[in-house]
Amino acid sequence: MHASLCRQGVPWEAVVALDGADPARLPAALAGDPRVRVLALPRPVGAACARNLALNEVRTEYVNWADDDDEFTDDAMALRLHALENSGVGWCAGYSQDLHPDGTTTLWRCPPPPGRHAAGDVWTYWKAPSDTIPIGPTTILARTDLVRAAPMGGLVQGEDYLAAIGVTCLAPGILLPVPVYRYRKHPGQMTRQESYEVLESAARRHAWNYGRSLRAALHVPATSDAAGVV
Repeated sequence: MHASLCRQGVPWEAVVALDGADPARLPAALAGDPRVRVLALPRPVGAACARNLALNEVRTEYVNWADDDDEFTDDAMALRLHALENSGVGWCAGYSQDLHPDGTTTLWRCPPPPGRHAAGDVWTYWKAPSDTIPIGPTTILARTDLVRAAPMGGLVQGEDYLAAIGVTCLAPGILLPVPVYRYRKHPGQMTRQESYEVLESAARRHAWNYGRSLRAALHVPATSDAAGVV
């Protein structure tokens, strides 16, 4: 992840949340990079809590959460930052790729079509909890204040489903038809662990219900001239 950040064409800084890990284990390349700030948590708290606490330390206008074993494509930040600065929307996302051990990649096109999406539109492409999620959570670059308004839910897995749904329900955004993130496939992936599938269905159902409820709560009723109500 750090190596891919160093290949970006725009300035960046990173907050690395150590979920109860010894700070001495931080690789030298990260420890010696002034653009990297470390949040060392005194005990393991899980991905959702660690990422939410790391949000306290973010100083940039836009933020993108990511996993340490994956990578961004070389133009990921520049493409999405340009779209955000020139459109006024709250978030910009793209496609993702699976990065296989032999270096080959497989493109994943998320269900929503490329282009501008109104607030709440992305969730409508998630027809049922068992279906594929409607957008790659780690492909989203969004306004920091927007992510703070829709932080990671308190799940032990799938926590970023909630953040992705929250961000895309709260503000309009743009989906670019280009890959911006690579999921590195390897035996140590959390999604490959035997216990992962035990809770995956429940996590997806929770995130799907959250999206449905959030859209309903944010719905603005039509005006009624006859009653004089707005």
